This record gives sequence, C-alpha cells and structure tokens, in this order.
Amino acid sequence: MEKDLTQEQKYILAKKRVEKISKFYKHLATYVIVNSFLSAIFIVGDMNDGDTFMEAFSNYHNYKIWFFWGIGIAFQALNTFGLSLFMNKDWEQKKIQKYMDEQNYRR
Repeated sequence: MEKDLTQEQKYILAKKRVEKISKFYKHLATYVIVNSFLSAIFIVGDMNDGDTFMEAFSNYHNYKIWFFWGIGIAFQALNTFGLSLFMNKDWEQKKIQKYMDEQNYRR
C-alpha cells in the first residue's frame, strides 16, 4: 500500500536524496584528488630511492590506496544509487530483447 505524501514530505525526501548524491560526488572528487596527490608522492619517493620514472610509475604498491578506498566508494555508490544504477528495468528490457533477437537469428 502506497501512502499519499504531502508536497512538503515529497520536498523533504527529494532534498535528502539530492544531499546524499551531492555527498557522494564530493567524496568521489576527494578520492580522485587525494589519491592522485598520494600516488605522485609515492612515485617521487621511489624515484628518490633510485627507481626510474617508469619503474616507479608502474609499481602497483603506489596504487593500493586507490583500490582499498575504491571499495568504499563502490559501496557508497551502491548505497546512494542502488543496484538500479547498473541493472534497471531498461537494462532488463534490452537484455530480454537481445536474447530474443539471438534466438530468432539462430533459426
């Protein structure tokens, strides 16, 4: 059973949703800026230890923080946008149509 919401309630819910999305994008921007800065520091540190630029740049240890913080970003994205970000009804309809077309093509 769906409740009828007043305009004020709808406004409050919409405002909270927008704030949540805004918070996610701010976190994403912080993620990119901070990790870029840290990776640059790690690369310069490796170069000071005698590595060439390409050795330091390709050292995966300099990017581990991207991965681990990225897991947190992924969970926040799922919390903010839900699974519908990836598998919404439109996606389902496209997949159904694709498989139907494949079946017709095989005949």
